[in-house]
Amino acid sequence: MNNVIEQMIEKYEIKNTNDEINALKEIIQEIVLLGLSRSNFFEEASFYGGTALRIFYKLDRFSEDLDFALIHPNKTFDLSKYFTYIEKELKAYGLNLEIKSKKKTYNSNISSAFLKGNTLEHILKFFPSDEHHKYDYLLKDIKIKFEVDINPPSGATYEEKYKLLPSPHQIKLYDKESLFAGKIHAILCRGWRQRTKGRDLYDYIFFLANNTNVNLELVKNKLIESNYINSNDKFDINTLKELLIEKFKKIDYKEAKEDVKAFINNVDSLEMWNSDFFISITENLK
Repeated sequence: MNNVIEQMIEKYEIKNTNDEINALKEIIQEIVLLGLSRSNFFEEASFYGGTALRIFYKLDRFSEDLDFALIHPNKTFDLSKYFTYIEKELKAYGLNLEIKSKKKTYNSNISSAFLKGNTLEHILKFFPSDEHHKYDYLLKDIKIKFEVDINPPSGATYEEKYKLLPSPHQIKLYDKESLFAGKIHAILCRGWRQRTKGRDLYDYIFFLANNTNVNLELVKNKLIESNYINSNDKFDINTLKELLIEKFKKIDYKEAKEDVKAFINNVDSLEMWNSDFFISITENLK
């Protein structure tokens, strides 16, 4: 096994094949970020979303996708020009993955691509001593989506972060306040089979527990873009609290808990999830 990959695996507490798969996916994500950094991608774009929160702010749950937003809108942005850099880094670390653009079926501000590869092949390479026949139902192909918002709303604020593994590199990402704005927008507006992702709720608690302020300008602009509010509507922190409280009254918390269970270790923390709990903690929003 590649020594760098061994170093990266050491930080994980591996108890079963599900843990192995989550660790493998996250290592792949970090190698993709390295490739993008070496391609100067972060001169044009910034990293945000749940994976950014986990990798750079120690969120204690796994995340599936890589989300980016351009710093300045560019309708002609071509994501595929970065593929060769990503593929080069993946191959250098012994990963056999294919990258393809996702064809748009409608006019969208999102440019998407997928990384795909055989899970069992990579599990056997990086965790060779385990018995994997017991977990065949888990060993679907690895599939990691990454998306770039090519026409993002204004108001985001950024910071630069450095990573030492798999090799020293620099990443531009949303700061915590802007990440929080994006998460609140997701809770209010995400169209996910008409349900709210439990992962969004889990992250919401994480931000509040860490006393994170919300980038109010960014969340307002995102809500306007999504036609959730009008540009001339009154909007302040109290307005935002009211919108969230109304949302928390309508969520199916049983479904939300099921969504997040596969991504966390401490499922007991979900026992308190109900509308009263989320409405109460929303008073801490600032």
